[in-house]
Amino acid sequence: MINYTDRLTLLMQDIVTRVPTLSFIDMSDVIVFGRFGRFGRSGPIATCHCLNLPVSDPGYYFWRDRITGRMTRRSEWFVTKSPIVTIGPNRIKYLISFTLPRFCDQTLSRTRKERFYRRATDGWVAKLDTVIHELYHIDPNNNGIRRIAGADGACSSSAHSPQFFAQVAEMVSQYLDSHPSPATYDFLMNDFDALESRHTGISGTCFRPFPSYPQRFEQRLETPPVSSDPALADVEVEPWHAPKRRTHYTADHLQVRQFLRETSRSVPRTPSVRAA
Repeated sequence: MINYTDRLTLLMQDIVTRVPTLSFIDMSDVIVFGRFGRFGRSGPIATCHCLNLPVSDPGYYFWRDRITGRMTRRSEWFVTKSPIVTIGPNRIKYLISFTLPRFCDQTLSRTRKERFYRRATDGWVAKLDTVIHELYHIDPNNNGIRRIAGADGACSSSAHSPQFFAQVAEMVSQYLDSHPSPATYDFLMNDFDALESRHTGISGTCFRPFPSYPQRFEQRLETPPVSSDPALADVEVEPWHAPKRRTHYTADHLQVRQFLRETSRSVPRTPSVRAA
């Protein structure tokens, strides 16, 4: 069985050694994991998840009267925090997820990046583009997700500006022009069905319990900040009922799952990919 996230991790390790713009990335700070997603459904094909965002400023939820607009009740004060993910002594900074099997069936046709590639017959390059795309989201200053300068030199409010797509396509060319071993990326040339017929199955590292994974969470403030906002005076405060969410993950929360066309299932063996 081919472990797809293993292969993606090895590919990323090769990319960051060959593409100068990405050379600052230490893949031991990154975990690559799989999420289930059927082909043809909506949703992201891949996502870069940042774990080093700072704790948010204190806030609260509130409700207003539809007629008067007056605040009628509010939640207790809370902050939003990033979960902690550690592999041994190493604290992970970024997670990159790939949606399987949807990622495997990507092509360039009718995508925003198609115009940057001359040969549409090389549709598998869409997958290499996506891999580099997600790596490029990692901020060199560890300040979250990278901000891209627009045509006027100012940081774009969009993480996917036209400049972003053009720069990713340039890095794809840089990588291929460096003549990497085809064995490093040849698995991208096959769609899901072709890979499944060639191997006994397609698996990937995931977080346990599936399909959950580390995400930002809200935490009640034990000592609320002092507020001078008169709108908060005499407003009913709702007791805090935050959903239970894991705040610390380790290697024990990783598992390997087999991905099928319509579902996924656990593979009874120890995960081989944790951090590079």
